[in-house]
Amino acid sequence: MAAVLAQNIVKRFENVLAVNGITLAVPDGEFVVLLGPSGCGKTTFLRIICGLERQTSGNLIIAGDIVNDVPPRARGVAMMFQSYGLYPHYTVRNNIAFPLRTQRVGRAVIESKVDWASRLLGIEHLLDRRPRQLSGGERQRVALARALVREPTALLLDEPLSNLDAKLRASARQDIKQFQRRVGVTTIYVTHDQVEAMGMGDRIAVIDHGKIRQVGTPAEIYDEPADRFVATFVGTPPMNLLTYNGAHLGFRPENFLPKEMIRGGDFSEFSFRVDRSEYLGSERIVYGAIEGFDSSQPITAKLPAHGAEQGLRPGEWHPFAVRNKDLRYFDQDGKRTDRH
Repeated sequence: MAAVLAQNIVKRFENVLAVNGITLAVPDGEFVVLLGPSGCGKTTFLRIICGLERQTSGNLIIAGDIVNDVPPRARGVAMMFQSYGLYPHYTVRNNIAFPLRTQRVGRAVIESKVDWASRLLGIEHLLDRRPRQLSGGERQRVALARALVREPTALLLDEPLSNLDAKLRASARQDIKQFQRRVGVTTIYVTHDQVEAMGMGDRIAVIDHGKIRQVGTPAEIYDEPADRFVATFVGTPPMNLLTYNGAHLGFRPENFLPKEMIRGGDFSEFSFRVDRSEYLGSERIVYGAIEGFDSSQPITAKLPAHGAEQGLRPGEWHPFAVRNKDLRYFDQDGKRTDRH
C-alpha cells in the first residue's frame, strides 16, 4: 500500500480547464472520496492518477516516487470503472485472472491469487459463470477482485455503484467499506452521490469546476462548510441561505424548528410561512419562506414525521427558530466567515 500525493495538478483540453490546480494528499491506507457534480473534473483527476490522462502541469507522487512519465501498468494502481469492464465471453475466473495473464504471471501464482481474491469477496462459487449470469452486485465484486489480484498500491474507483438499484447500492457501500478496512489499501473513490461520500469516506474532497473547495471528514464537511457551494451541495435538503446585511446567513433544515421545540440556549427567531410539506415516513420536509428576507433558495425545515405537522397550516405564518450555535455566516464572495 502507498500514499498518493497530487501537487498543483492542472489539466487542459484545448480551451477547457478540466482540473484547476488540485493539491491533495492521501495517506497510506486512507479512504478518500472525490465528491462533486457531473463535469466538475473528478473523473479526469482520477484518470490522471491512474495514468490514463497526462496532466498539463503539476506532479503526481505515488509511494514517494514522481510518476509523471510512468505508464499506467507500472504505477502499481488499479482502477475500477463505472461499467466494470468485464469481458462477457470470459468466465469470472478468467476475468479476474486477466490482468495477471497480461503480465505473464505463472499459472500457479494466478490460481493462488484468483482463489484469494474470490474468497475475500465471497464470489468463489461464481468462478465458472459468465458476467451475464451475475447480478449487478456480483459483477461489482468480480470487478473488485480483478483489481485486487494485482495487489495495487492504490485502488481507484470511478462511480462503481451508479448502475445498481437503491437497495443494492446500500449493501454495496457497506461491502466496499468493510472490504477496504480489511485489506487496508489506499482508496480514492469518485461519486456525485453525497450519501455515498458521507457514508464511506474517511475524508471527502469536494470538487467544483476543477478545484477542491474543501477537504475534511464527513462531519467537518457537513457541520463546518468552507463556502456556500459546499454548504448547499452537501445535505438533503441543502442548507438554507438568507441574504443578511450583504452577506449570507445559513442553517441546516434539521436545525430550523418550531419555536416551542427549542428549549434552552440562545436562539434566533424567524416568522416562517408554510407553503407545503412532504411526508417521508421517518420525517417530514416543510417548504416555505421567511418574512423579511430575500432567500436565494426555498426555505426548508426537516421535522419529525409524527406530530410535526400539527398546527402548521399552509399559507399561515408560524414562529420558527434556530439555535445561534447552528447558524453559519458567509461573506459576499461565498467564503465562510465568523463575522455576523
